[in-house]
Amino acid sequence: MARYTADSKERVRDAVDMVALVSVRSELRRAGPSSYQGLCPFHEERSPSFGIDPAKKVYYCFGCGASGDVFTYAMETEGLDFVAAMEWLADRFSITLEVEAEDEGAAERRKGRERLLELLDRTATFYSRFLWDSSEAADARTYLAGRGLTQETLQTFRVGYAPSAWDTVLLASRRNGFSELELVAAGLASRNKERGSAYDRFRGRIMFPLADLRGRTLGFGARAMRDSQQPKYLNSSDGEVYHKGRQLFAADLARAASAKAGRTVLVEGYTDVLALHQAGLHNTVGLMGTALTSEQAGALARLAPIVDLALDADAAGKDAMLRAARVAAGQRLELRVVAMPAGTDPAELVASEGAEAVRARVEAAVPFASFQVQRILETANLSNGEGRDIAYNDLRNVLSGVPPSPSRDDLVRLVAGRLTLSEQLVSLLVAPPTDPRPTPTSDSQTANKLPPRAAVVLDRRQQTERNFLALCIALPEAGRDALRSVDLDQHFTSELTRRGAAHLREHLTDPADHVAPDDTEMTGLIAELSVRGSRELASPDTLAVELLQLEMARIEREIASARSSGRLDIATLAAELNTVKAEFGDAVERATSTRAGQ
Repeated sequence: MARYTADSKERVRDAVDMVALVSVRSELRRAGPSSYQGLCPFHEERSPSFGIDPAKKVYYCFGCGASGDVFTYAMETEGLDFVAAMEWLADRFSITLEVEAEDEGAAERRKGRERLLELLDRTATFYSRFLWDSSEAADARTYLAGRGLTQETLQTFRVGYAPSAWDTVLLASRRNGFSELELVAAGLASRNKERGSAYDRFRGRIMFPLADLRGRTLGFGARAMRDSQQPKYLNSSDGEVYHKGRQLFAADLARAASAKAGRTVLVEGYTDVLALHQAGLHNTVGLMGTALTSEQAGALARLAPIVDLALDADAAGKDAMLRAARVAAGQRLELRVVAMPAGTDPAELVASEGAEAVRARVEAAVPFASFQVQRILETANLSNGEGRDIAYNDLRNVLSGVPPSPSRDDLVRLVAGRLTLSEQLVSLLVAPPTDPRPTPTSDSQTANKLPPRAAVVLDRRQQTERNFLALCIALPEAGRDALRSVDLDQHFTSELTRRGAAHLREHLTDPADHVAPDDTEMTGLIAELSVRGSRELASPDTLAVELLQLEMARIEREIASARSSGRLDIATLAAELNTVKAEFGDAVERATSTRAGQ
């Protein structure tokens, strides 16, 4: 993994438009001279408690305590590690990253991977041009047009065509300085087992580039054009850059739409994805004909909390949905099922019903629990008591996971009618089963929300300490003097705020720029303090109020300690406390007058 220079990190931070970054998931409005607020993307809420300081590039939620800088935000919302988050932000805001000095082996591996990615990208461009410029690809163009796909859509997805000759890509890549070893490593060439000679892996096929979330081509999915070609679909083999089961087709193109909609549509084939994007469902991704893997489920969870399954309605498709549910069970994903006519794929449905009708089908997707209930009732033998008992037990495992709601009442009525039982008896199904099996959650989450977090509650002293530090950031000149006047051990009750105060003594004007990337506690605290400071009407008088509150709390703790240890200076401490309380009252009056005059 590449190690980037500290200067690269700061250039990325400087380039990020924090408002633009956060607005993808939360509608923001100005909340002060240097802050914005909106609904928190990290927990459910109806009143905005999530704030950002676009100048300092930090965020903080006063409800759940989520906090951090631009890198933390990318890591949390996109499911990336720090380096990948920096690369993602650099791509989005057009910053070139500089790599630190590497050992020879690491540098060679990185350069080797970069060459393979360049080779794959050049090949994708070649295939795309060949589709439109070559007479050999005429049948492919006719086929794709017959599927209702426009040239604009095909070019957006960089769909191409691989020539039928056995060495076209091989020879063209050699002319551009790439070796046979690189072609084989990229999955573009194979070797003859007997002679060892290399030849093009993909020939006479429609080519679909398979990209990562950053849009970099990692491999290809290829559809045969002749009945004699086997297999019908051929993917790149696992290698140095492509790994089957990790990627979702078109996730790079669907990511923004999924985040905005709070949901992702999942289909099976390449042309299904293209057809739904063309129909306006830009949040569609594809499984590429494979069963859902845990890594793909994780990728779906990072795109949006809700997944609409638009898989085939035949037995194989329904079994695929059940397998998908088992894989997705631990990913905090809510699965919904789109009603699909048997024997019809999404691309055919767009052609026969039209884009608006298909969008309506997706909008009407039912909770996965409803699909499971229907599936059990369809496959059960309800003609005798034994069959109904089996169905009852299976339904118990499903309905016990459905929270009280009108949809659960509908399911109870449906089951009661099909099993010829009373609704009161069927209602017992909602009790937890004796041997529960994991089922996907049916709790709806608000669009654009990430898995919920527990609320953070600060006591009065913690609030005072953090308000004081926040005002020091907001008023750096007065804050510098205030920080010098406090005793870190005596005035701060937690190790974190103590470390924060020590950090601010040295870096008050640019606190976020000097925090170690792996110090997540400090990153979060500095983000919180910056947002707190930007939301307050800061003045030297309000800072004085908070400083005096810190002093009163210190003396109160000292008095408590003196009493417990039997010390004799309690009266002196009490007199000191009364003096500070009088100063505090005067400071509050000045701060109130100052605020009234603003």
